Amino acid sequence: MVPETPLSADSPDVALAVDLDGTLVRTDTLHENLLVLFKRAPWLVLLLPLWVLKGKAYFKAEVARRAALDASLLPYNEELLGFLQEEKARGRRLVLATAADQRIAQAVASHLGLFAEVHASDGQENLSGARKLAKLKASLGTFDYAGNDAVDVPLWRESRQVVVVHAPSGVLKQAHGLGRAVHRVFEKPKTSPRVWVKALRVHQWAKNALVFVPLLAAHKAASLDLLLKAVLGFAAFSLCASSVYVLNDLLDLDSDRRHPTKKNRPFAACTLPVSVGVVMAPLLLLAGAAVCLLLPPAFAALLATYYALTLAYSLRLKQVVMLDVLVLAGLYTVRIFGGSLAVGVPTSSWLLMFSTFLFLSLALVKRLSEVRRLRLSNETSAHGRGYLAQDYEQLASLGAAAGQVSVLVLALYITSKEVTVYYDHPERLWLLCPVMLYWVGRIWVLAHRGQVNEDPLVFALRDRVSYAVGLVAALVLWAAT
Repeated sequence: MVPETPLSADSPDVALAVDLDGTLVRTDTLHENLLVLFKRAPWLVLLLPLWVLKGKAYFKAEVARRAALDASLLPYNEELLGFLQEEKARGRRLVLATAADQRIAQAVASHLGLFAEVHASDGQENLSGARKLAKLKASLGTFDYAGNDAVDVPLWRESRQVVVVHAPSGVLKQAHGLGRAVHRVFEKPKTSPRVWVKALRVHQWAKNALVFVPLLAAHKAASLDLLLKAVLGFAAFSLCASSVYVLNDLLDLDSDRRHPTKKNRPFAACTLPVSVGVVMAPLLLLAGAAVCLLLPPAFAALLATYYALTLAYSLRLKQVVMLDVLVLAGLYTVRIFGGSLAVGVPTSSWLLMFSTFLFLSLALVKRLSEVRRLRLSNETSAHGRGYLAQDYEQLASLGAAAGQVSVLVLALYITSKEVTVYYDHPERLWLLCPVMLYWVGRIWVLAHRGQVNEDPLVFALRDRVSYAVGLVAALVLWAAT
């Protein structure tokens, strides 16, 4: 525990200047603004170099003008906020002093209602380092300062007392060596490995097990060579999927922060900086591409298509009613087709039809759960989605129908000539139909009850009944062989 230096009796007469990025909020507002800009108008990224050439202040102003953040949704440092509220109650004059654009700074100040003054970049002057120091000395004379970065060291050197917020150890050491009283240190929370796992959404990799389906359906799982190729296909899809999940979380910060559970995701909650995510996404994609070098070129082409489709989904398609669930169903089916290309085993048209309808049903389960949440919270629409609370019944009927059609496709396959190629007793496969009818029906009943509040496949991996259903299905397939 770092000792604190008590404030002197006249401390309320000395203003406390507070930095914004990394101090008052646990993020960099410029980084978040750039992500919003990329999501709303990706073509404007081409103008970024031109804005930079006109100076940092101009660059920040242009970005902020086109992609204003919602100040109410920013991840504030709650511990620091509590401290500032106490200081304001004691009569302390609080000043927001930041290199962020004035649009953002003013929005934050208006939302919090704590600051008597706001000093920020104005499109011409980038209020950082020496410029910020000169502004504070001219405006306040003597001041205390709360910051978090090495760029704040000169301001601490000239301030009366120092408040260090979530600073790296090296910066904290510099602050203590300035000869100024360090009044308060807000220590930076440690990032656990679990946060990284959560950011990569490793639990979602289970969906990529679909690449093994063609190998199992062709009864060639005993081939170690083909099994290795399927494992590589699984790895490539998992790395690319994590890249997409990271990118999707970065582009959905506002929507996630409005959501009761998604607000706890690492980037929305800023337990991982958004700058880390910006680096992670391309690195994961490159790692997935590297794995593709060990697989047929057709698999690499399909994975590139998968990535492009998921990127389009993140940017726009998930906001289009019904198209979003069709894309989700297609992405599941693409995994199966990818497994076929990885191992060189042809994919049955029956399998593709079955998976399309089944995964459409499961995608609609996911949307139904979101719309049900809207109803319970008395909201009419979800931010970043095209669905309304009144769509609940229609989604339920469409999803249940798609699930039943998937079982119908299974029944038609059992009566086809193709089934005799792999099964000596195809008539026993009829037992799969009631098994699937039970599982699909149960998923929908639980969704109506609000007990499926996540991806249905992920739910199934945590559901004992689903494991029992899978075991029964496996026994039926074994008996039919």
